[in-house]
Parts: sequence; C-alpha cells; structure tokens
Amino acid sequence: MILDFIAANADITTTLIERTSSTVRVQHILQLSLAPVFLLAAIGAVLNVMNTRLIWIVERVNRIEEAEDDGTGGRESEELPALRQRRFLAQAAVNLSTAAALTICLVVALLFISAFIRPQIGTWVAAAWIVAMVQLVLALLLFLLETRAAITSPRERRQISREILRRRHDREG
Repeated sequence: MILDFIAANADITTTLIERTSSTVRVQHILQLSLAPVFLLAAIGAVLNVMNTRLIWIVERVNRIEEAEDDGTGGRESEELPALRQRRFLAQAAVNLSTAAALTICLVVALLFISAFIRPQIGTWVAAAWIVAMVQLVLALLLFLLETRAAITSPRERRQISREILRRRHDREG
C-alpha cells in the first residue's frame, strides 16, 4: 500500500528527496534552529524557578487555610489575599512561559517544514517568533511582579490583603 502510494506520487517523492537531500540546506536549517533551541533551554531553567516559587506559594496558602479551618490561623490568615494574588501572578507567569516554549517548538517545526514545501512560510515563522517573544516578555513581567510582592514583610502583606479586600468590596458594593 505504501509502495503504491509512493509509485503513484513519484514526482512528489522525487521533489521531496531533492529538496531535503542537500546537506547544505539541512545544515542551514539546523543553524537557524539553534537560537530557538537555546532559548527553549533558557525558558526551561526559568520555568524551573517559577514552578518552585509557585509550589511554595500553593503549599503556604494550603497550610494557612488548613490552620484557619482548625481555628489556629491567627494573623497569618490575614495574609491570604496577598498570597493568593502572588499565586495568580506565578501561575500566569508559568502558563505564559509554557506557551512561549510551545510556540518556539512551533518555530523550529516550521523551519524544518519549510524545507519540504514550495510555498514560502517565512511570514509564519516570523509571526510565531514574535508571538513567543510577547508571551515571554509578559511572563517575565508577571514573574517580576510576583518577586516584588515576595519581599514584603508579614505586616505589609496584611496591609496589601486589606487593600485587596477593600477593592473587591468596592467593586461588589
């Protein structure tokens, strides 16, 4: 069955082999894909840090909520809105970083696909790269906001939490 398909599409097969058999062409595509692949490695390292912070925040929120349920929450319970805000920022940063990594994978795939097809897809590659950079910039900005929120003292977190609750009340009221 596969041989029948290849025989029926001999022209396509011959063209495909001719386009991809050039060592120079393959080397060029590999060179073009190196920068995105190095960026993928960097995003992986940043994602590791972001995930570590996110896990810490989630565990802290869970511990405070459990203590609150047991009636032993104390003043730490007042920090929950600020910690939930940090959790949101960290999760959004992780999501955007992951989306950027996936978009960069798409860029690499498009680079290789471009060797197999006649239509020029450079515009698609450039657009995917721009989307990945926007996602990465937004992720890093959210991560910056989360780390800035992390350096606050417990007293400042309680004040921020009161402000969050006041704004929420004003919107609902």
